Amino acid sequence: MHDGTHVLAGECTMVFDGSREREQRGDVIVLVKPDNTVLVHDADGYQPVAWLTRADSVTVEAGTVVARDGDELLRVVTHDEHGRARYPASVAGVPVGDCPDCRGTLVRADGAVSCAGCDARYGLPDDASVTGRRCADCDLPTVRAERGRAFEVCLDRDCDSLDERVRTAFDREWACPECGSDLRILRRGGLIAGCERYPDCDTGFSLPAGVIIDDCDCGLPVFETATGWRCLDARCERARAADAD
Repeated sequence: MHDGTHVLAGECTMVFDGSREREQRGDVIVLVKPDNTVLVHDADGYQPVAWLTRADSVTVEAGTVVARDGDELLRVVTHDEHGRARYPASVAGVPVGDCPDCRGTLVRADGAVSCAGCDARYGLPDDASVTGRRCADCDLPTVRAERGRAFEVCLDRDCDSLDERVRTAFDREWACPECGSDLRILRRGGLIAGCERYPDCDTGFSLPAGVIIDDCDCGLPVFETATGWRCLDARCERARAADAD
């Protein structure tokens, strides 16, 4: 992986060995992106004339770019260099605030909030919204997510954990419909309400994004979600029948 984006402009020869064997020459711009993608653009159109996506290795030195990915090789050799530079690059997304560490801009993209100015990155639930307020402890933005009720927590889960908030609110709140034991709030990929007698009882339900609005006839809670209401047990016949009505 490269630090920033490398840009090389000049009269170059591009040789590709592999699935698209060819040799080309012309005045081009070569981009080497931080993810080891190499793109070569000429004056005709917006598509690159040569490229290698997320190569295993890329070397940039003395007017030559060599990218390898398995059996494929792209070599760019400069005959007349017009210029070269390296520029910083970061994830682009929706601005959500300032980073308290470097005062760079925090942006939301690809299921996370990242800083454009440093390496800070925070995971974010898909349904979470950034509130515009700040955490009193660390000054990061706070986010709002619904897991049975609406919770406002710090963006940094190490500072203020959504899991712990949900666990405090709903751990042992409901009974297992199979054996009557308590349902515990656990993380198994996502948050679940799982029987405390596991593995003797393997009953478990994924905790949906939404707020509890009622009790189902089966004894479990009913959630109002973005797609309608549903029982904690998505297979509950009573919930499906009520939803159809």
